[in-house]
This record gives sequence, structure tokens and C-alpha cells, in this order.
Amino acid sequence: MNGTTNNSVNHDGDEANDQSTRRRGILGRFRNYFLTGIIVTAPVGITIALALWVINWIDGKIVPLIPQAYNPQLLFQNYIGIHVPGIGLLVVLVGLTVIGFLAAGLVGRVLVRTGETLLTRMPVIRSVYSALKQIFETVLRSSSRSFREVALIEYPRRGIWAIGFITTTTTGEVQNDIAEDVVNVFLPTTPNPTSGFLLFVPRKDIIVLDMSVEEAIKMVVSAGIVTPPQRQPTDTTSAIKVGTRELVDADKPRGDTS
Repeated sequence: MNGTTNNSVNHDGDEANDQSTRRRGILGRFRNYFLTGIIVTAPVGITIALALWVINWIDGKIVPLIPQAYNPQLLFQNYIGIHVPGIGLLVVLVGLTVIGFLAAGLVGRVLVRTGETLLTRMPVIRSVYSALKQIFETVLRSSSRSFREVALIEYPRRGIWAIGFITTTTTGEVQNDIAEDVVNVFLPTTPNPTSGFLLFVPRKDIIVLDMSVEEAIKMVVSAGIVTPPQRQPTDTTSAIKVGTRELVDADKPRGDTS
């Protein structure tokens, strides 16, 4: 009698365990589907929302400046009855292109030179203008290598590596006061890559990476979660890596295999 009772109790317990396991399996499946839906839709939704926010912000600043008789936004609303976003952005793009075209001509160069002469005579404005002009000319010049290369440097001490962006070769007083050949490296912070540190790093201590600037920024913003795919290193990069590794190993005492 006791054996039959025990078997019945064990059978009921097994059924309860099976039901609990089955319930957990169903809930786990729904949880995975839910997380997969977030992974699929969140990047797309956030990207679209940010793009619309930028477009609407530009429209809100530019469209009111257009005369009503030539305002395409009002024409769309009056004749079609719909709001078309992006009119302000289109006006900005066309306007900048036209200004660049005019500035490339003889008359445009004379006007630009006259405007620069007036700005350089203003005590505070000339410092801001000259700094901004030099930055934009350096970064946007087609032949410039500024922010085109990603590098590894040992920071804040040897053995700890950080990702930086090579801005340009160090020149002027800084290079004259340093015996070694150094390079300007911008070291961004995580997760906001717009802030960081300017470091003057010896060229021989820099490892140039094959990843693009966009991939490096993604890695910095994601705190290393998003890692770019590995590429086959070029001969030049391999030579730099080997030279740097030999430099680091040379600082270790002989017999140290760590």
C-alpha cells in the first residue's frame, strides 16, 4: 500500500515538473522573441527618429526665412494638403553649393578676401575666425589625412592600450622642444567621442590599425560591444606592429617571459 502511494506521489511530482519545465520553455521562447524584436526594430526606429528630428530642426530654422511667395512648404500644404519634411535641408544643401560655386570665381574670391580683412581687424572675432577657418580647411581638405587613421597607443601607462585618431604630424614649438618625432593623437572618451584628450605620441610607439574611423567611433561609443571585423593586415601595418612589439619587449628585463 505504501509502495503504491509513493509511486503515485512520484508520478504526480514528475508531471508537475514536466509542466513547470514546459511553462518555462514557453516563457523563455516568448522572451527570446521579444528581445529579438527589440534588436531588430530598436536600431531602425532610433535611426529614423534621430533623422526626422534633425530634418525637422533644420526645417524649423530655415523654412520660416523663405519668402511665402517662394516657400515650397506652403505650396505643398495649400495645393496638396501634406507636410513634406526636408525642404529646409534641401535649401541648405543647395545654398552651400551655390556659395561654394560663387566663392570659387574671381568675384567671389574678392568678396571673401574683403570679408576676411574686415574680420581680422576685430580683436576677439579674428581669433575665433582664424582658428575655425584653419580647423575646417585642415579637416575638409581632400588631401588631408586628419582623422583618417585609427591608432593604438599605450595610455595611461605601458601595458594598457587605447584607441585614438591621428590628427596630423606635430610641428612648431611642440616638436622643436621634443627630441623624438611625435604625432598629434586625439584620444576620445566613452561613450561621448566628441570629448577627449590631445596627446603628442612618439611615432615609433603608435600602432596604426586597418579599421576605418567610422568603425572605431562605433567601438568607442558602444564601449567595445561593437567590434569591427578583423582584416588581413597590410605589410606596412605589420611592420609597424612588429617594430612596436620589439620596442615594448626591449623594456622587459631579460629572462622575463610574462
